[in-house]
Amino acid sequence: MEETVTLEAEGAGERLDVFIARRCPGLSRSLVQRLIREGRVTVGGPPSAGRAGQRLEQGDRVLVRMPSEEPDALRPEPIPLTILYEDADLLVVDKPAGLTVHPAAGLPAGQAGMRRGTLAAALLAYRPELAGVGGPERPGIVHRLDRDTSGLLVVAKSEAARAALARQWKERQVEKGYLALVHGHLEPPQGVIDAPIGRDPRHRQRMAVVEGGRAARTAYRVQRYLPAGQAGLQGGPAGRDTYSLVEVTPSTGRTHQIRVHFAALGHPLVGDRVYGRPSSVLRRQFLHADRLAFRHPVDGRPLEFESPLPEDLRQALERLAAR
Repeated sequence: MEETVTLEAEGAGERLDVFIARRCPGLSRSLVQRLIREGRVTVGGPPSAGRAGQRLEQGDRVLVRMPSEEPDALRPEPIPLTILYEDADLLVVDKPAGLTVHPAAGLPAGQAGMRRGTLAAALLAYRPELAGVGGPERPGIVHRLDRDTSGLLVVAKSEAARAALARQWKERQVEKGYLALVHGHLEPPQGVIDAPIGRDPRHRQRMAVVEGGRAARTAYRVQRYLPAGQAGLQGGPAGRDTYSLVEVTPSTGRTHQIRVHFAALGHPLVGDRVYGRPSSVLRRQFLHADRLAFRHPVDGRPLEFESPLPEDLRQALERLAAR
């Protein structure tokens, strides 16, 4: 089954292939160019085959037809899930680090191995009826977390519930909270990072704070500094091995937003190999979606969930505090 993605240009002058790659992080620029050559991209009219360099006008509607992946269709896999809540309309999952939410969009046929071991496949095994909710690659999935980010994720069990939840996310009516551990002594201890995010022009597989990017806003509050004797709580000097445990509340949901924003401040997340550096105490970035609040998509009652820190993150904090 072929999937069509509709995008709208925010400004004038951007190349067509650059625009699609920026708006669809699951697509590499080379794959986007192939889709354009194959006539799978339409800009307000007939397919723009062979025109990757076409410059867009503000408000242009871009339609991208993803290639059919029927030979490698998403298949149910009995992967264990931690379900915190479930009713007739939705379920809330506590996703572990290392589990990809869904296969990347537009994978070339034959790359079946890259389509396995996902939350989407686990959901199909747990609730086969989710196959009819949302797109074929994202059964019931309303939002996503990075592969190595753990924590709360909501899944719709009907198309009506999915649409209602999606509106709440789009209208920024959902309260999302994270715990992050960043390098250094973060000052001020409370603030808002308001900086646009787009594709890194030098590293196309990464995001960055860039002029002309999409608006992105992240509020934060330092919960504590580690080790306490070096900085912050006891007034000691902010040494190079100081860390800040931060409560993070993003009001937008850009790709890698929290990781990019703190890296731009010079305080990358501990363990973030893409925007920071490897860590001796943790094999993945220290980022956990620990709070989620929204309205029930059917009856409107408020729902709020919390997820405790996973064991690997708790142990990392203990090791750093003991130094």
